[in-house]
Amino acid sequence: MARPRVLVITPDFPPARGGIQVLSHRVVSGLRQCEPLVVALGTPDAAEFDAGQPFRIHRSPQPAVRALAISALNADAVKVAARWRPDVVLSTHIIAGPAAAFIRRWLGVPFVQYLHAKEIGARPRLARFAVTRAERVIAVSRYTFDLARGVGAPKGRLRRINPGVDLPAVPPAAGERGAPPTVLTVARLEDRYKGHDVMMRAMPLVRAKLRDAQWIVIGDGPLRSILESQSVGVGLNGAVRFLGSVDDDVRDEWLRKAHVFAMVSRLPAGGFAGEGFGIVYLEANAHGLPVVAGGVGGATDAVVDQQTGLLVDPTDHVAVAQALISLLTDPGRARALGENGAARAQNFAWPRVAERVEEVLLEVLR
Repeated sequence: MARPRVLVITPDFPPARGGIQVLSHRVVSGLRQCEPLVVALGTPDAAEFDAGQPFRIHRSPQPAVRALAISALNADAVKVAARWRPDVVLSTHIIAGPAAAFIRRWLGVPFVQYLHAKEIGARPRLARFAVTRAERVIAVSRYTFDLARGVGAPKGRLRRINPGVDLPAVPPAAGERGAPPTVLTVARLEDRYKGHDVMMRAMPLVRAKLRDAQWIVIGDGPLRSILESQSVGVGLNGAVRFLGSVDDDVRDEWLRKAHVFAMVSRLPAGGFAGEGFGIVYLEANAHGLPVVAGGVGGATDAVVDQQTGLLVDPTDHVAVAQALISLLTDPGRARALGENGAARAQNFAWPRVAERVEEVLLEVLR
């Protein structure tokens, strides 16, 4: 018997980097009862990546202008649907919602819409359009669930499925974490809400208590030069290292060597979005790292306060510094939180998440 066909429409897919890219790829890779075909934006190095995947990928041209690229993606998705005749469509971002809705109306194919968080506040009309037409809406956190309700998603169609994590091949070993006391942040340097500015004010307070403490920043973007200049101004020159964008092996090496992971994301002006969930917190936990996170938005699903990390006021650099100091000066507590986090991360393995998404797709088909 033929497996149900799932057309996955996504603007965010590897080899491009980012949380939605990882989610889209891991969900598709984990589908077992359905046959997927992915329609994604093209990238210069996509051909080699696509050749190594066990499912088909159709790449849409990506013009330099983002709006034109999204229009091309939606148009290509409709053409592919007309040829391939899917049984259900999965849209991993609301900007693919127009194509999914058109396919639904034209071919009678139901669709499932993923919601993250940031996009709802940025494009509320488009979000409303997508969620009111989709047969099911998947929200990545309780916070995103509430945002979805705010733009009209019927409660009966909503499903909450937290993102997953790639578990390390080798269980974390506490003995790998040597000197000096190291705080690690992994995030693109594009959005101010990620909290690098607050960390910049917190680290001098940490170093007043722990003179050799260092801050490792992984990620790149337009804010990097600003943050590098600020680090000199607050006296962190030499105590903070901006490593830029690194491959997964280097990132994982730092996750094994650091003592605390910190990303104190806050809600941007207007109170919308911030972290829809924060896969990176689970990645840190999976490597045995305790985390310090802002106690707002989707991070409250990703981090269990006082059990896998500490949730703090992300606008208060003193509170952030106190949380970091409390973990760096109490290795036993930090180790316990990290071990709890590693155990909890087992429940978020990507195959389990993909299975839950597939259940939603099959539910729609039934």
